[in-house]
Amino acid sequence: MTHHTLPYLGFGLGLRPQHYREILETAPHVDWFEVISENYMVPGGQPLRMLDRIAESYPLVMHGVSLSIASTADLDMDYLAQLKELARRIEPRWISDHLCWTGVHGVNLHDLLPVPYTEEALAHVSDRIARVQDYLGRRLVIENVSSYITYECSEISEWDFVAELARRADCLLLLDVNNVFVSGMNHDFDQRAFIESIPVDRVVQFHLAGHSEGETCLIDTHDQPVCEEVWTLYGKALERFGTVSTMIERDDNIPPLAELVAELDTARAIAALALHPLERVS
Repeated sequence: MTHHTLPYLGFGLGLRPQHYREILETAPHVDWFEVISENYMVPGGQPLRMLDRIAESYPLVMHGVSLSIASTADLDMDYLAQLKELARRIEPRWISDHLCWTGVHGVNLHDLLPVPYTEEALAHVSDRIARVQDYLGRRLVIENVSSYITYECSEISEWDFVAELARRADCLLLLDVNNVFVSGMNHDFDQRAFIESIPVDRVVQFHLAGHSEGETCLIDTHDQPVCEEVWTLYGKALERFGTVSTMIERDDNIPPLAELVAELDTARAIAALALHPLERVS
């Protein structure tokens, strides 16, 4: 699969049902929307009708949570067929999913579980990504996840694993800045070292989100605004990767659309400062 650059989309939001009608009626200042693939992998109904209408006005990307690319179970070809059909329907700019496994023995655990960072896992996941890419006829975009445990058998760092995975599988990357922050705090690693180690030419999207404080760790809940530390880390990511499509995820405690658009404007302002420092007003 030859290397190519995916389009720059600007600043987007996750598409949520609460906002369908307002989006269609008010055309908010949002450049694109990310849809949760599984919510629309159905034969019909109101969500799919709304998606078709929104697709007429905005670029879309598909973001999955059930590919389970790191699982040792066989690839779910029924799932992949539905994914391919949805992609045919809405022509997303790209399709993303997570570097994780989501179940065992046919049971979906409804969590994005981390992988051991070993040569064996690297070979296994690289092969599965390549097979999925061949089936879909397009590159996958793979996201780093938040984690709360590590494996004693891990041989390399998460960031070295991700970088090598992108090279071997010839896939692209979704850098979730909040997940870097959450995992860095939970495992006491240098978050900037993570960002500095990811290959610039592979990253096509950033995720920004909020998290919550648990008793012993940070939890990637997507139910809060983006915090100051994550905004700062986002600025550092922009300085390394340059112009990258950015979106804000909110999956719980979802505020009015206007609040999310205002938060997106914060991302625009930070990007303007990070990418055009000579234009700062003194």
